[in-house]
Amino acid sequence: MAAQRQVWCRHPLAVSLLFYLLLHTMDVCARPANMSALKDKNPTGKDDNEILPPDHLNGVKMEMDGHLNKDFHQEVFLGKEMEEFEEDSEPRRNRKKLIEIFTKVDFNKDRSVSAKEMQRWIMEKTEEHFQEAVKENKLSFRAVDPDGDGHVTWDEYRVKFLASKGFNEKEVAEKIKNNEDLKVDEETQEVLESLKDRWFQADNPPADQLLNEQEFLSFLHPEHSRGMLKYMVKEIVRDLDQDGDKKLTLSEFISLPMGTVENQQAQDIDDDWVRERKKEFEEVIDANHDGIVTMDELEEYMDPMNEYNALNEAKQMIAVADENQNHNLELEEILKYSEYFTGSKLMDYARNVHEEF
Repeated sequence: MAAQRQVWCRHPLAVSLLFYLLLHTMDVCARPANMSALKDKNPTGKDDNEILPPDHLNGVKMEMDGHLNKDFHQEVFLGKEMEEFEEDSEPRRNRKKLIEIFTKVDFNKDRSVSAKEMQRWIMEKTEEHFQEAVKENKLSFRAVDPDGDGHVTWDEYRVKFLASKGFNEKEVAEKIKNNEDLKVDEETQEVLESLKDRWFQADNPPADQLLNEQEFLSFLHPEHSRGMLKYMVKEIVRDLDQDGDKKLTLSEFISLPMGTVENQQAQDIDDDWVRERKKEFEEVIDANHDGIVTMDELEEYMDPMNEYNALNEAKQMIAVADENQNHNLELEEILKYSEYFTGSKLMDYARNVHEEF
């Protein structure tokens, strides 16, 4: 693994990412995959968010670049209310909000949440993320469909994408129309080629090289299409698979840390990252526990509407806070472990619980 880390760190982008890590004390980074290399240039750019497929998909357990989604359990517990639990928000307001959520999850109103109730809630929140993506897609599609004919060509998308990267839109459109060389940098060209592959994957049969609004949704959000979910899995396996057998071993799955580092803080991050991925590989992704993750297993793991996965996630979430070991979740437990469920730590979590409930 040391050799792999040294090779990775010689990549110029890896150096810049490592520098960014040390400046901002991010938790982990990995070698760039798919579109993530270009996206890192302008992570908050509105235009990018509108037309570039995101690396992070809400309610999906793994990022497009192979990272684990560290906010997954909060996303499937809070849904679109996740942003209400900010670090600097008022603890008493957060406590009341969490109590409200608990009463909704507690479907049979017995003041105790079972795994089945949590599973039902997770599925509801996942569907909520789906609907949010559909709403956002309408705006994105409108931005790349300038003539409003309900279909977008690859060239139309390419013009808008390059314009969002600072290229002159009229000049790009003219050059594409005349089949002239666009003269983009190598990094942008690589991203365009990757996007083009993904574009044609989203073009449902009979392929007409045009994307309608539903196909464009699959392009931006592959979790909405079984075919695109398969494509996303192939892309992830391609980036992690070192021996080309189209399967993942544990060593392949954990071989993405940022590289050998000098300071102890970064080394601790490295170790935590490996430990977290090892646990996810062995306990969750590798369904038959044979030490190998196939594309089918990874696809089932990535599928946000997999009810079996939702039940497993529900059991894991309950186990974190189940202090009385009754396999259910009581209000006092969820308030005590509020940081796990919401990212927000509540002070005096038990105060006035019964009065407010």
